[in-house]
Amino acid sequence: MSVPKHPKKPPADIDDDGSTGVATKSRTRTKKPSMYKVLLLNDDYTPMEFVVHVLERYFDKRNDEAVQIMLHVHQKGVGMCGVYTYEVAETKVGQVMDLARQHQHPLQCTIERDDDGGED
Repeated sequence: MSVPKHPKKPPADIDDDGSTGVATKSRTRTKKPSMYKVLLLNDDYTPMEFVVHVLERYFDKRNDEAVQIMLHVHQKGVGMCGVYTYEVAETKVGQVMDLARQHQHPLQCTIERDDDGGED
């Protein structure tokens, strides 16, 4: 019987001391997406009924809630329509701005990062 010239390497799951180990996989935890507030800005020209319509149509607000938000925007100058992921918020802003332009209203809608979003 001949002696091998190179000693045989142990299998990958056996440590140098001859003990066996457990293979583990590290899992990456998915980070929650940042959330953004959609805000309506007050102006002196857009009819209140139009703002209520926008809130009902694009933000799924019931009439009484839409009226409350519209009054808040009218009295305070700005009001929150909802909190969404960036892509959804941007889409809603675009829809509101397009409808306002079609009806020749100067209504402005914007997004702002929601720092109260409960991120870990």
